[in-house]
Amino acid sequence: MKRVFGFFLLVLVLSAGAAAALNPGTISGYVRDSSGVAQMGATVEIIGAASSLSATTYTDSRGYYSVRGLLPGSYTVRVSAPSFLPTIQEKIGLQSGANLVLNLTLKTLFQAMQLVPARSHGTQDEDDWRWTLRSMANRPILRLQEDGTVAVVQEGGDKQYRATVAFMAGSSGEAFAGSDMSTVFSYEQSLFGSGKLRFTSDIGHGPGLPVAVIRAGYQHELPNGGGPQVFFTARRFSTPEMNALGTNLQALSLAAQNTSVFGDRLELTYGGEMQAIQMLGTETMAYRPYGSADFHFGRNTVLEYRLATSLPNMRYAKGFDSAPADLSESGPRISLLNGLPEIERAHHHEISLSQRFGRNNFQVAVFSDRISNIALTGVGSNLALGMNVMPDVYSGTFLMNGGTLESNGIRAVYQRKLPGNLSTTFDYAYGGVLTSPESLININNVRASLRAQKRHSAAVKFSGILPGSGTRVITSYRWLQGNAITPVDPFNASAGQTDPFLNVYVRQPIPAWRIIPGGIEVLVDVRNLLAEGYRPVLGPDGQTVYLVPSARSVRGGLSFTF
Repeated sequence: MKRVFGFFLLVLVLSAGAAAALNPGTISGYVRDSSGVAQMGATVEIIGAASSLSATTYTDSRGYYSVRGLLPGSYTVRVSAPSFLPTIQEKIGLQSGANLVLNLTLKTLFQAMQLVPARSHGTQDEDDWRWTLRSMANRPILRLQEDGTVAVVQEGGDKQYRATVAFMAGSSGEAFAGSDMSTVFSYEQSLFGSGKLRFTSDIGHGPGLPVAVIRAGYQHELPNGGGPQVFFTARRFSTPEMNALGTNLQALSLAAQNTSVFGDRLELTYGGEMQAIQMLGTETMAYRPYGSADFHFGRNTVLEYRLATSLPNMRYAKGFDSAPADLSESGPRISLLNGLPEIERAHHHEISLSQRFGRNNFQVAVFSDRISNIALTGVGSNLALGMNVMPDVYSGTFLMNGGTLESNGIRAVYQRKLPGNLSTTFDYAYGGVLTSPESLININNVRASLRAQKRHSAAVKFSGILPGSGTRVITSYRWLQGNAITPVDPFNASAGQTDPFLNVYVRQPIPAWRIIPGGIEVLVDVRNLLAEGYRPVLGPDGQTVYLVPSARSVRGGLSFTF
């Protein structure tokens, strides 16, 4: 009898031990971008060694996810969201009954190229999901569960390097014929746990000497999403035509910014960029401050004031490998006046109110702009255009001084998140533009004949990652009312920002057969496909050239990520 009792006792102990060994656990955490912005709707896949141990969930409005009932073992956690590179954490060990907190950071590959805060000037939130509203209360690392038990905390996504090489080719200007090429390299490495060292370069190989943009920087991230960063940028633009006119450009800039968070309500972002430009044997200095103040009325409402002193370059939201290093899209924007270089100087003040209702996001804004020595974009023959036109055969365009534009206006944006990783955005703006006479005039008389008038503008944009194929696509069309050679609301950095007219952008992953760890992507970037908005003017030699709010261009290439 004692033997039987002992046998049952042994079975009971072993069963209890086995049950304890298989006690389910939980993996949870927060998903944010590198600025600390909570990413709502991000897809979180938790993959175990067996398919039966896998689970998929989505982050809530706070960027929070939680998967319960996971058996002990090793897991891979993969997070993806529109406009961000997927973040993967492998060999995550889950012990019996443990509550594992895994906070993950999503990044765009080319955030380092931004000189200004992404949320304010086009950036790091990238892109189409820029105004997922912030809930700053969840930023500190969670160390206690709601029931008071201690949880294991593991930060993810901050200790991996990223590198990419891209080869781009295409043309800009009047037609789809051309051969400008560029090679892009980008590298990002975490330092000391909370710091990031970044290096990017874009070397263009058009006619004549190379065009180059090189940038290096360091960013220190604090647990609450704030932290300082500093970047150094060198630019050089030089072609035979520019050399003949003595208009080759060299520019150095040093940019610094900081983000400070005060409690759960107020967030301040502030910084500036010091630029030194050498051109026509002269040197010019410029300082460009910028900043924003966000006040959070709860988790779904944000009131923001924004100051900007340079036009945002929203192309970095797509990836630096798709942004040409030409004069029309790379700062500083410089034109000639009476044969001397003049830097485009701007002051933009904006107050916006953003509100989210479930999958719907709304924004209304009022703004005031003043741009002096505004650099107008033109296309056509770069020969004999005159002393006040700066040609750039690399991009097939030229820049000319348009004087001053002062304007105020309004903006309304509606964004609807669709199932999966897709969204549709509608944007309306009413503001000032520069218009040219209906009659054909000589290019030397353009500046004196320009007039500032109010115009309506409306845009629709479809963006996201297509299910199945993994294709990242941004297609948009912006309508401009009547005659305009500058866009309405040029400082728009909201989710509704689009270039004028019809634009298509595609990043298509292709199988790499594990040869390239990060994969290979095919890039296609088309702007102003229908060549709309071209305003003809006569050059000094009698040839017709055009002033445009956006030049037609097509670019394509391959991007290799390591």
